[in-house]
Amino acid sequence: MNSSAEIQAILALADGTIFRGVSIGSLGHRVGEVVFNTAMTGYQEILTDPSYARQLVTLTYPHIGNTGTNSEDSESGNGHQVWADGLIIRDATMATSNFRNSQSLSDYLQTHDTVAIAEIDTRQLTRLLRDKGAQNGCIMTASNGETISRDDEQQAIKLAQEFAGIKGMDLAKECCTKENFEWTAGTWDLSDTLLNRDAPGSHDSGTGGFFKQLGTHIDSKYNVVAYDFGSKTNILRMLVDRGCHVTVVPAQTPIADVLAMNPDGIFLSNGPGDPAACDYAIDAVRHIITETDIPTFGICLGHQLIGLASGASTIKMKTGHHGANHPVQDLATGTVMITSQNHGFAVDEDTLPDNVKSTHRSLFDGTNQGIELTDKPVFSFQGHPEASPGPHDAAPLFDKFAEMMAAAKS
Repeated sequence: MNSSAEIQAILALADGTIFRGVSIGSLGHRVGEVVFNTAMTGYQEILTDPSYARQLVTLTYPHIGNTGTNSEDSESGNGHQVWADGLIIRDATMATSNFRNSQSLSDYLQTHDTVAIAEIDTRQLTRLLRDKGAQNGCIMTASNGETISRDDEQQAIKLAQEFAGIKGMDLAKECCTKENFEWTAGTWDLSDTLLNRDAPGSHDSGTGGFFKQLGTHIDSKYNVVAYDFGSKTNILRMLVDRGCHVTVVPAQTPIADVLAMNPDGIFLSNGPGDPAACDYAIDAVRHIITETDIPTFGICLGHQLIGLASGASTIKMKTGHHGANHPVQDLATGTVMITSQNHGFAVDEDTLPDNVKSTHRSLFDGTNQGIELTDKPVFSFQGHPEASPGPHDAAPLFDKFAEMMAAAKS
């Protein structure tokens, strides 16, 4: 991307480090926690994952944008919103080539008012984050529309240093749906896309509108209420594939309202921020655990909330886990799964009470990846088993949830 029309941009870290590059998104600045993601594909799914709220995402794979963007690959449950506060890459491809492409990455970022920087040494940045841990940062474009000034650099460093950080921040209530909605669409394939991408209403920007056109509708066996803390849409589709009729509710929905729906199962979604700050959610999950025998399944933030509600603690990780190539071991069978991950907090395994056992562990750093209550039909997994983006190794966890609901109904 060498053009006279280029606008300079910088990434400033709170420690004073400056990376200089060019803008490929909207003008202005954004602050957040700088993290790196090691996935080789799925940049659109990453950008639209609500778990990346208040984060500036560095992609370690060097060439980004090759396949452009489309209307189908958003993981945001609320239309096609980009949740990552900024994008950091090495090379933005000048040409896009894919039969599903509808917009270049740069145009997509500008459409969704997302600040992004390219042409920086992402290997150097990743090494810095690996050694020092996640850093607060600021992406800033040139204030005069052309070149970065010394004042711009100092202002960007100041903004990075003033960012409060993710720890202690409750973002679930900001990223969730604002009202209940029904989700009945299952997973889709390319034949669905080709047949329906130009269908009337297929580009509806409402909650899940496009996928309601594309997804396969499956007869429902189980009434599932899903607490939305920032859920990815493919998680909902995979629940439907297992015969679930899913009612999605806001993060702060009182547990009495959920129980009034007479659910066969309760699902606790992924989401951003510090789980310990979500006191309303911890209280709701504690009620589920102590006062009911409803099968309950948690993913990512939902996993951490089950840990906290059970009496365990969570810890802020040095760099977190972000990528689609993370090995996780099933402690019961010894099987190793390659998984998709996106989290900056972890359940402290040493604080688990006697009635909670560890079921999965990361082979990267030994952190907890799954728990299960021994006296209640409640379990959870830290990674993102829905494979969007990522591998499918952990998908059987959805089968386990369905089997628990079937057993409870028999």
